[in-house]
Amino acid sequence: MLPFMYLASLMVNVGAEKRPNIVFILADDLGWADTELYGKTKLYKTPNLLRLAKRGMVFSRAYSASPLCSPTRASILTGQSPARIGITAPNCHLPEVKLTASVQKNAPATAKALQCESATRLNTSYVTLAETLKSAGYATAHFGKWHLGAEPYSPLQQGFDIDLPHTPGPGPAGSFVAPWKFPNFKERTPAEHIEDRMGDEAVAWMEKNKDKPFFLNYWQFSVHAPFDAKKSLIEKYKSLVDPKDPQHSPTYAAMVESMDDSVGKLLDALDRLGIADKTAIVFLADNGGNMYNTVDGTTPTSNAPLRGGKATVYEGGIRVPCIVSWPKLTKPGSQSEAIVQSTDFYPTIQELLKLKPKNNQIFDGRSIASALSGKALASKPIFTYFPHSPKVPDSLPPAVTVHSGDWKLIRLFHQGEKGAHGYQLYNLKDDLSEAHDLAASQPERVKQLDALIEGFLKDTRAIVPLPNPTYNAKAKPTTETAPVADPLEGWKARGCEVTVKNGIVTLTGTGPTPFLGFAAGKLGGPTVVSLRVRSIAGGAGKVEWLPTPQDTDKAKSVLFNLKASEEWQELTVTLPAEGALGILRLYLPAQKEPLMLDWIAVKPTQGRPQRWSFDK
Repeated sequence: MLPFMYLASLMVNVGAEKRPNIVFILADDLGWADTELYGKTKLYKTPNLLRLAKRGMVFSRAYSASPLCSPTRASILTGQSPARIGITAPNCHLPEVKLTASVQKNAPATAKALQCESATRLNTSYVTLAETLKSAGYATAHFGKWHLGAEPYSPLQQGFDIDLPHTPGPGPAGSFVAPWKFPNFKERTPAEHIEDRMGDEAVAWMEKNKDKPFFLNYWQFSVHAPFDAKKSLIEKYKSLVDPKDPQHSPTYAAMVESMDDSVGKLLDALDRLGIADKTAIVFLADNGGNMYNTVDGTTPTSNAPLRGGKATVYEGGIRVPCIVSWPKLTKPGSQSEAIVQSTDFYPTIQELLKLKPKNNQIFDGRSIASALSGKALASKPIFTYFPHSPKVPDSLPPAVTVHSGDWKLIRLFHQGEKGAHGYQLYNLKDDLSEAHDLAASQPERVKQLDALIEGFLKDTRAIVPLPNPTYNAKAKPTTETAPVADPLEGWKARGCEVTVKNGIVTLTGTGPTPFLGFAAGKLGGPTVVSLRVRSIAGGAGKVEWLPTPQDTDKAKSVLFNLKASEEWQELTVTLPAEGALGILRLYLPAQKEPLMLDWIAVKPTQGRPQRWSFDK
């Protein structure tokens, strides 16, 4: 008689063999109007997305759970809202490990609300989509951008067998076109494009796993900053741009084409391997198109006719392109007006694969299987929670939205009189561009929709913005138009001038002892410090740590020497620390010739390793 556990395992494998492969393609910062799916672009070419659309269903009202990337990514893997998870901003590459959200302790006197501070890692306590599929017998792999935390919060700890290029950063490590800055993932040929390489790696993995069910999580780096592309494609689009068209960046157009090419590479492989009819494909973007960076002297793209873009809760920031192709379920070449959100795909996949949720597993999304089969999807409101206020075009104070049918209400936390909330109301059927605010003329509808928002916030136990106790209506606004992100990610420069561009830190000495300092705190014990630098002058330097920062005479250090070279060199020193490092200082050769710094890594025996790539 066969052992029971063997029989159970055999039953799981037999069931898994009947289930389709799952390929989830996530584009980064790809706007609703950035593809040919909806007829809103004249410049961008996406023949492979059109090809995928012919195999499945196109959703015209698909939404990301957030107007920024990390929150949406977390929502896909958990089926939960960023409001519940606590990841509400793309901070997951920063050194600080923070698993829960909080409220700022203070704000400028001109701000009516205290904004929220996001968690910085996807807690491994969540049962991810990858873990669910892996337990059902699927091979699992993640290729591309992650941005939900370095180890021990990487894909390898969240249910994936494979992770390439295994990086926690927000972008393609300095450049789409090689040379890249990934620490353990190098280009095969000069000027190799990261999407070409990711596509090849994903195809090779599918070939190895074609005889069993697999889950391929292909999260593209495209079309996020930094803005660069294949030179041949940029030249191609230079002759095609129309300056009068709001979409007129040849570099961005080239990036869109490379994004689309990688989709085609996956489709070609599925066809060649004879498993296309056994593979379900989801294509989605993590948020709307980028409207605030600059490339080719213009914004990267335009989301018209939608208002706003990435980092706003207007439609341009959260309405995204979406295609689902599910063999024997979706009608080829079909379209749907159903309202769907990134939180919906996990429960949908689980239902269609007939997998039971774990005990006490919570979903804020719901299965959209009926819509995929062409049937009506029961009406249900969706919510977008964004308790931040980045200063971008069409910027808003901290907000939460609800979509219910044709109506959309935006609650602006504490922006009314005496700490009350402010509101904007739009009928998207009549006013897709959100040009006519109806909140003042329809107070009852505002009240009804706001009750839905209140119920959502209570259900998700969201950490919400609070009234600013130091708000002063007469305070003069600051001259700054936007909060400035810290390009050095916590390091402080002393005795040198610093610029950061495309993930490279350039330091020029202005004093006799230039250094970068970092508050390492309780990190300590024998510690390995590594960095990648380029110095045409070379010279002596040292890594110093101050266990008790107030007593500089107790500082300890290890010397190093940089050779003069135009080539990059990797330097490693070991600090024989016994306790906490306290303050860590990297003293650089004291000359005025610029020194280029690619990355810094600190690996202590006490505390988690940290790495800074300066890619934000």
